[in-house]
Amino acid sequence: MIGTYNEDDTVDQMMMAWGGICAEDMVALNLEADHKTVANLKARGAFTLAIPGTDTLEESDYMGIVSSNKVPDKFARTGLHAVKSSRVDAPVVEEYPVTLECVVERMEDEPYGLRVLGRIVNVLADESVLDEEGLIDAGKLNAFLFDQMRNGYYAVGDKIGQAWKSGARFLKD
Repeated sequence: MIGTYNEDDTVDQMMMAWGGICAEDMVALNLEADHKTVANLKARGAFTLAIPGTDTLEESDYMGIVSSNKVPDKFARTGLHAVKSSRVDAPVVEEYPVTLECVVERMEDEPYGLRVLGRIVNVLADESVLDEEGLIDAGKLNAFLFDQMRNGYYAVGDKIGQAWKSGARFLKD
């Protein structure tokens, strides 16, 4: 979920289908230029990128269905709550368990649309999604993924392997 402020300081949230982390401290958003969120990004130079849980699927999906260009109060209609980030000029939705606070580094017009590169300046995580070492535990997020082939959402849960170790048996000396 991309969070920005409108020109009147109301909250705008948009469900992002295309993009993600592209470097250790960078995210890439691939957007159509006519989104209200794009105008907000250009005006404010900042955004939040949050991971919604399955408990907010309906509200999050609604904010992907409806354009803020047509329904300026769409965030208010969801009943979710937001506070102003202390790091960037963007909102933090209290019900989302993980939020990346980002500043816009670059905007690039591409054949497929607008690519926005943002630098992550801070990560907020609810205590309920942290492990005993204080790290985010993906299994506790209750996150969901979008399947474009079936237009479905699927819950994410169990850890099924260890990155950079599960395929180690194929390494050759």
